[in-house]
Amino acid sequence: MLDRRHFLLGSSAAAATALSGARAAFAGAPTDNRLVFIILRGGLDGLHALAPYADKNYHSLRPRLALAAPGQENGVLDVNGYFGVHPALGPLHALYKSKELLFVPASSTRYRMRSHFDGQNMLENGSGKPYGAGTGWLNRAIAGLNAGDRKLGLALGPAVPLILQGDARVQTWANSQLPKVDEDFLTRMSRMYKSDPLFAAAIADARASLKPNVKMDGMDARPGSAKEFALAATAAADLLAHDNGPRIAVMELQGWDTHFRQEERLKALFAQLSQGVAALKGGLGPAWTKTAIVVVSEFGRTVAENGSNGTDHGTGGIAMVAGGAIAGGKIAGKWPGLSGKALFEGRDVHAVNDYESIFKSALVTHMGLGRGYVEDKVFPNSGDIKFMDGLFRNA
Repeated sequence: MLDRRHFLLGSSAAAATALSGARAAFAGAPTDNRLVFIILRGGLDGLHALAPYADKNYHSLRPRLALAAPGQENGVLDVNGYFGVHPALGPLHALYKSKELLFVPASSTRYRMRSHFDGQNMLENGSGKPYGAGTGWLNRAIAGLNAGDRKLGLALGPAVPLILQGDARVQTWANSQLPKVDEDFLTRMSRMYKSDPLFAAAIADARASLKPNVKMDGMDARPGSAKEFALAATAAADLLAHDNGPRIAVMELQGWDTHFRQEERLKALFAQLSQGVAALKGGLGPAWTKTAIVVVSEFGRTVAENGSNGTDHGTGGIAMVAGGAIAGGKIAGKWPGLSGKALFEGRDVHAVNDYESIFKSALVTHMGLGRGYVEDKVFPNSGDIKFMDGLFRNA
């Protein structure tokens, strides 16, 4: 499959030489562990991925969107008698049961202003504020792992995301086709040009032509996206599995801005995410036992549903940490609850768990970076954020 794709070597700003085939020879690795970072762009609703089905506030705030209890039609897959996993995340629930996955609800970066652009920038630059750094924290981490003779980072997609941009050279892999336009993009465009009759009509036509091709059967939320993500996961696994391959990979999945038709859309996206993680496990082979997968989004969503069967931009979201190196089968971090007093600004899940605590733990405990380097170079303004303990088997 992969020999029909381009595997590009180059700097974080550009790619240069195309190789035939996914596997290539590299210099010796400074670490044998693997880290896969998956960004869900758009703002994942953590309460729909891991639903607190036993909380009465959850049902009162979401009379239409709340997921049913375990055993009921389309009910969640029980985790601990309080939380349950969305049924479309069944493969992830299986990893949870085998202690290869854990959830960190009520988690986010320190960002609180609910802008996709600013939130994603802060998630990726690692400075503690939007646009506070021009490089990505994973690139800075790679610079600490790499003596300069090897490209340990791997970007999966048509462009290198900010999180991997910087002085450390990275490798890139992309499917040869251009990315497809999705419904969220057209929605934002329609709002931007609603006062321009010509553009508004053109965008309406584009959305109308898109809808008949959008599969909502648990496989695709936009044309080609399930296939694209699965291909990227297969490529990542193939490259990371090689003894002399890269060690850190970044993948992206779009479409999580669910202002409308949330259940329909997330059901499809959850299936795509599950398929990608399954492809990673299957393709990594023995390297799975040395792998950690961190799945995050720029922020969560409102606790209460809106009038369009969706939710709006919020604060506290969720992190999922999977892999053979994970001490899984548990809910990590704190949980503030959904009472009126517990909500952030009276509307959002309170983000009482910091993403940076997870990231710092992954870099130090799992990847072997020095604690001083991480707090000085990778996350320079995070000294007051403690490492999250108990995430890894060998910690």
